Amino acid sequence: MHLVFKALLVYIALHSLLVLSQTYFDIPFLSTLTLSSLTSKTTNTTTITKMSAPSRSIVKSVLSAEQAEGRGARVRRSIGRPELRNHDPFLMLDEFDVDENGGFPDHPHRGFETVTYMLEGQFQHEDFAGHKGTIGPGDLQWMTAGRGIVHSEMPVKSQTRAHGLQLWINLPKEHKMCDPQYQELLDKEIPRATPEEGVVIKVIAGESHGVKSKVYTRTPTMYLDLKMEKNKTIVQSIPAGYTGFIYMLTGTTFIGDKEFEGKAHHTLTFSEDGAETIKVSTKDEPAHFVLIAGEPLKEPIVQHGPFVMNSQEEIYETFVDYQHGKNGFERAKNWKSSITE
Repeated sequence: MHLVFKALLVYIALHSLLVLSQTYFDIPFLSTLTLSSLTSKTTNTTTITKMSAPSRSIVKSVLSAEQAEGRGARVRRSIGRPELRNHDPFLMLDEFDVDENGGFPDHPHRGFETVTYMLEGQFQHEDFAGHKGTIGPGDLQWMTAGRGIVHSEMPVKSQTRAHGLQLWINLPKEHKMCDPQYQELLDKEIPRATPEEGVVIKVIAGESHGVKSKVYTRTPTMYLDLKMEKNKTIVQSIPAGYTGFIYMLTGTTFIGDKEFEGKAHHTLTFSEDGAETIKVSTKDEPAHFVLIAGEPLKEPIVQHGPFVMNSQEEIYETFVDYQHGKNGFERAKNWKSSITE
């Protein structure tokens, strides 16, 4: 009898606890509390959060008019033109189009990174340290100039067109005088995300829909190449503190909750309102564009052509180093590339 009485008390206590839980915390009775019911509640909450998350908007749209650059080359300058001098941490973005007689002969760099991404044709590269190679359609060269590089970038002579993008990314003060470095990936080595049929995202740097790039970025950077068929929508996550923009290559997109229209050869800069997504849609035609974002350095920018430092004094020192072949430019004296005729 004593054991039966204790069991009855335990039952009453448990039953009271379950009733209290259901009444005040909306937790179902133990008999109906299953994994599926918990999963359903979690999934519903997550879905509502994603759907209600605000998208960044577009605050500026700038047409990249074609201009001459280098030797016989034509470029459409995105970042780096008078209307959009820089977009910290980005210094320049060019869409270049070069025939077999054009190119970018021997020239120096210091204080930043150049990212060359080929869309069509092949480009040769050679520097004063003996690094030499060719990149083709879809290939990537991520060059950290650091303390100093002199190089040449020229199209392969057997082709009619070399078409691609070159992005300049500023380096933080502590990395401006680092040793030069290359990261080179063939098209097949760059990972893709396919969030849905008709949407392909090449993850050049950063991450998209769970797919991560292999590229190491000294300045935290996201660089995505997106191709979308018509009547598609994607939502891309972006860290809250990043600045960012879209550069349209072909087609038309509709960006943000207000569906700002983005047309070919336009640069569309994002709002800096702390939102952590950007929504992009297509309607009656497919679109091809790049989405680029990064963590602003918030440091002084002093640029003189291919040299980018933090002060006028550092720019002066860079000119002296280059002219006298020291502090990173030791190999520059009397060097001429073999790919430049």
